[in-house]
Amino acid sequence: MKTIDELLSEGVAGKRVFVRADLNVPLDGTTITDDGRIRAVVPTVKALADAGARVIVASHLGRPKGAPDPVFSLAPAAARLGELLGAGVAFAEDTVGTAAESTVAGLADGRVAVIENLRFNAGETSKDDTERAAFADKLAGLADVYVGDGFGAVHRKHASVFDLPKRLPHYVGHLIATEVGVLRKLTDDVKRPYVVALGGAKVSDKLAVIDQLLGRADRLLIGGGMAYTFLKAQGHEVGISLLQEDQVPTVKEYMERAEKNGVELVLPVDVLVAPEFPDLKTKAPANPATVAADAIPADQEGLDIGPETRKLYASKLADAATVFWNGPMGVFEHPDYAEGTKAVAQALVDTDGFTVVGGGDSAAAVRTLGFDENAFGHISTGGGASLEYLEGKTLPGLAALED
Repeated sequence: MKTIDELLSEGVAGKRVFVRADLNVPLDGTTITDDGRIRAVVPTVKALADAGARVIVASHLGRPKGAPDPVFSLAPAAARLGELLGAGVAFAEDTVGTAAESTVAGLADGRVAVIENLRFNAGETSKDDTERAAFADKLAGLADVYVGDGFGAVHRKHASVFDLPKRLPHYVGHLIATEVGVLRKLTDDVKRPYVVALGGAKVSDKLAVIDQLLGRADRLLIGGGMAYTFLKAQGHEVGISLLQEDQVPTVKEYMERAEKNGVELVLPVDVLVAPEFPDLKTKAPANPATVAADAIPADQEGLDIGPETRKLYASKLADAATVFWNGPMGVFEHPDYAEGTKAVAQALVDTDGFTVVGGGDSAAAVRTLGFDENAFGHISTGGGASLEYLEGKTLPGLAALED
């Protein structure tokens, strides 16, 4: 892969550089609640602008249905990017239409524009190669050079990620270069003990990565909603907790493999339960009870790991030389169920090892819970992309950036 440093050394003054970023930030109306992904692409955009390029930033946001939808407009992200750059950013209200063309044509050297949400065009996500290629052809008409820097999207075979770089000279931005470098530390010549903490709602989302980690990790710590499928596989009552009954046989097989391979698979020993899911809008007191993991009442729902499990997981992380964490330990958005996730985050901060927070809800959690981002070795911008990389899959967006 050619890097942005090579591009800058070749000279970009006056060139139209298309930067495929990941500005897919969470919004409350038009208010950005976590700008981490925008901040992550600033080094690449600023370097290009400072070198005199005419920078066109493009991204998706949410899941619109292939047509304009004001709920998913990138306008708030464009405004925040301008604030972070300390310079005005032009905004085109379409992707490849008149507004985009005129906005790009009006860019002066060293200036930046953001075009509207790529997914407002059905060609971006189409499974039809011809339709996707036609959209990529139109995007290519806006630029002279392509820089891939949207790591959170590289596992998607989308027009701006997979097809467009084939149509333009292409380079890897600072963010993707960093992300790939970090992931290689988790797959090639890993420093041990290598401990992986996995949480989140559905065990099915993590089965493929668990399958790979059973041959790589020294310890697996399981939390979040997915833990209840593991507890069920042990024969325990899980009440009305989140459960994927159809995955129990697979989970049993993985637990047997972990024992056979000498991988320590650690499950909760206690959990916080309540008769119903908490109100995340009002965050009214939920008054949870703490019960042993093998004594969940039939009418209760597990919503976080308990205090003994927090201590246990912290002890299992203490001596780690390498840590990968993906997925919260509970419903961290509610203060009554945030302590499990907070405890794991704090354990990562306290360890002397190389720590990676694997994007998605985990990244949002460490910011929401007030942790200093610099206290972690790396906070990824792409949870899904990170997991698929660790699964050993070929990521279309990275493959397209290969020479």
